[in-house]
Amino acid sequence: MDSSIKNPVEENLKKNVDFLREALGVGKSFDIVQVDAEYAGREMAMFLVDGFAKDDILLHLMKLLAKLEKDKLQPDVLKKLLKTYLPYVEVETSDDLDKVADTVLAGPTALVVDGIKEIILIDARTYPVRGPEEPDTERVVRGARDGFVETIVFNTALTRRRIRDRTLRMEYLQVGRRSKTDIVVCYIEDIADPDMVEQTKKSLRKIDTDGLPMAEKTIEEFISGRHWNPFPVVRYTERPDTAAVHLYEGHICIFVDGSPSVIITPATFWHHLQHAEEYRNKPLVGAYLRMVRFLAVWASIFVLPLWYLFAAHPEMLPKTLSYIGPNDPGHIPLFLQFLIIELGIDVLRMAAIHTPTSLATALGLIAALMIGQVSVEVGLLTNEVILYLAVAAIGTFATPSYELGLANRLTRIALLSVTALFGLFGYVVGITGFFLLLVCMKTFGIPYLWPFLPFNYRSFRDVIIRAPIPLKNKRPPVLRPQDPDR
Repeated sequence: MDSSIKNPVEENLKKNVDFLREALGVGKSFDIVQVDAEYAGREMAMFLVDGFAKDDILLHLMKLLAKLEKDKLQPDVLKKLLKTYLPYVEVETSDDLDKVADTVLAGPTALVVDGIKEIILIDARTYPVRGPEEPDTERVVRGARDGFVETIVFNTALTRRRIRDRTLRMEYLQVGRRSKTDIVVCYIEDIADPDMVEQTKKSLRKIDTDGLPMAEKTIEEFISGRHWNPFPVVRYTERPDTAAVHLYEGHICIFVDGSPSVIITPATFWHHLQHAEEYRNKPLVGAYLRMVRFLAVWASIFVLPLWYLFAAHPEMLPKTLSYIGPNDPGHIPLFLQFLIIELGIDVLRMAAIHTPTSLATALGLIAALMIGQVSVEVGLLTNEVILYLAVAAIGTFATPSYELGLANRLTRIALLSVTALFGLFGYVVGITGFFLLLVCMKTFGIPYLWPFLPFNYRSFRDVIIRAPIPLKNKRPPVLRPQDPDR
């Protein structure tokens, strides 16, 4: 027995049962169940969480134990139970009562047997879970319709279904002093950089908190740093095929129990602009879709402040573009009009989230007709302001990464503000500051703008243009893959 164990399992059944009753709160929590029994002349007790345990499996095991005679468990009771009379796949033992209590709260059932200094843990658990449905934020016209769910075992199984590599590794960790949240670090051992894998696991082990109420988002804030930087340094996906693609490249995925989103690390700026739809079409069509998406994203950031600059300083426009800018600026300054609509779009987005699906269409009609049209007629807003804000909003929603879309929205507001304050000088300085911010960022030691800075022609070409899969025969060198050839 390990001398470092604070509360070791005793041979006396009553002492073990008393400890587990107190630790688990039997009698205080209705869903913590204790079942006392006597099989083969030995007193036993089962501890389980109602709702986690598979009743049919436990009932089958109890029927087998009920048929045992006293002499059948001799001479080695523990060995006989494990090898012969508990015919279940996932059975282990523990001599640490604290570990047993934590394990029971995670779902397995603990079987305490009188006279044995170890407790048998039967992993016959199940969780309430929804079916693997297509994620709302990563829909494709053609392709798989399954998506990750809130149960970590299901998510790892969905990943293994697509990667049958012998070196695919799923390493289990627990984070949170109180929550004991299950986490899995997933990578392909023959491809992923060992130093990067070790760095990721080290960052996870360093997390010191009582729980992970927001699951993967809490993990991201602990391991990524840069808390006040809005740009994401990890990518989220709810699609098993997207996770598999990144694993084959040499990335590392982090699964968190209770979340349908999987963290992909490292993730550069360009990873957030790619979508599975581009690879579900012919290469030329996929390249076209990617270019359109890039244009929409850049337009959502820069077009609105640029239009405001020209509208506020029409002398900067050539005669051929003199039509840019409102004929009647209205009663409210243009800058305030932009802020009003920006805030209005965010309020509308939040209202749509909390609105039942059956009423969502009605909410859109109210926003478009009653609010938008009336505000123009009364002179509160101008038509051109609404037009360019709509262009920016569409570009934001066209961004595949929800997190990057929000960061770009904040960037647009900041760029619009400095342009309103300082004119052309503010616009130029704002854009320069935006690019300097991205250039200085790193994601797990990798430059955020790679392969643009530092420049790598082959990789940058694959980023900008959706290349045919047969031509993508090299893994990204920045990930330092052990096997660079695909």
